[in-house]
Amino acid sequence: MAGITTFFTMSYIVIVNPSILATEGTGMPFDGVLTATVAVCFLMTLLMGVYANLPFAVAPGMGINAFFTYTLVLRDGVPWPVALGIVFWAGVIFLLISATPLRELIARAIPRELRAAAAAGIGLFLTFIGLQHAGFVVADPVTLVRLGPLDHRAVLAMAGLLVIAVLLQRRNPLAFLAGIGGVSAAAWALGFVEPPSRIFSPPDFGLFFRLDPWGALRLALVPAIVALLFTDLFDSLSTFIGVSQAAGLVDRDGNPINLRRGLIVDALATLGAGAFGTSSGTAYIESIAGIRVGGRTGLTSIATACCFLPCFFIAPLAASIPDFATSAVLILVGAAMFGPVVTVDFSRVEEGLPAFATIVLIPMTFSITQGILWGFILHVALYLVADRRRDIHPVMFALALIAIGLLALEHGWR
Repeated sequence: MAGITTFFTMSYIVIVNPSILATEGTGMPFDGVLTATVAVCFLMTLLMGVYANLPFAVAPGMGINAFFTYTLVLRDGVPWPVALGIVFWAGVIFLLISATPLRELIARAIPRELRAAAAAGIGLFLTFIGLQHAGFVVADPVTLVRLGPLDHRAVLAMAGLLVIAVLLQRRNPLAFLAGIGGVSAAAWALGFVEPPSRIFSPPDFGLFFRLDPWGALRLALVPAIVALLFTDLFDSLSTFIGVSQAAGLVDRDGNPINLRRGLIVDALATLGAGAFGTSSGTAYIESIAGIRVGGRTGLTSIATACCFLPCFFIAPLAASIPDFATSAVLILVGAAMFGPVVTVDFSRVEEGLPAFATIVLIPMTFSITQGILWGFILHVALYLVADRRRDIHPVMFALALIAIGLLALEHGWR
């Protein structure tokens, strides 16, 4: 029951992830992305249960999928095979870090406020995309963005938002699916979108091993690899530490049990995602739903993994779901990710300003890279100005220098 609960809580990713990566202009086929998404969910969640013995489910991460699509492929013009190569190399480095003491060193070095700011910035990023899909926000030649027409997309998206919010308040694991399904059914019934002519089809493995890892090794793309690496690292550590603490899955010293094995699986999920044809995989915080039901071991993850198997065959149904049906999910996930911002002390300029810059630069530049790199640089610079040199972890000096070099590389490429 714990495994099934986790599945229903996070199964929205099977629909939302392909709808983001297969956005018009990327060139990625919806059916292929769906198959890749389900493959990551099934294989890596199974591995989390069998190898790490942890009740965590794994799937392509929200936020990273938007960065992959809207920043790397659509804005920067990186071909999707090369973008998959970027995901692959981020996974390789993450795996090396997770298998060595370097993981703990980096985790201790990056200040809490920058980790919280990165999560909040990605939350705003997702929310902005959700508002665009719903037609609430549109482009404007003068102000760049403005309020869009409140047409059927906005009305149905708002209705879906209310349905999901009510069900979330009641801790219903079907909340996200109910919102997506209700909006889609209304759109089909009212004639705004063509309903699916069929529901099932064979899996499409056309994206498997279509990545271009050598094309991703250009110097100009190193900042993107580093950004994905740190985003994965933040996301994974936050999920494992936060959920483990909340669920009591800790050792005598208060550390999450089997953390190293869990992070190794997380790294393999990123590496494998690039090979299968989707954006980075990561442990999902929605796993707490299954843990609350009673899941405590890897058996929970094994059960969740098995629930994903039928999803290989629902591509026609998923492809007929309109973008505005998933808008509410993006907005609510974004709101949840924004929560950690309350831990930032904005009364201290040297702590608040780097965090603020990270938060606003991610959505305003459509780039997680910019937010993270500028956050590193401002943190070190302002701590030096505030005469708090002793409070700067030595690794942060190195990260700030790396960030300067990466920004110089990126600027030279553009």
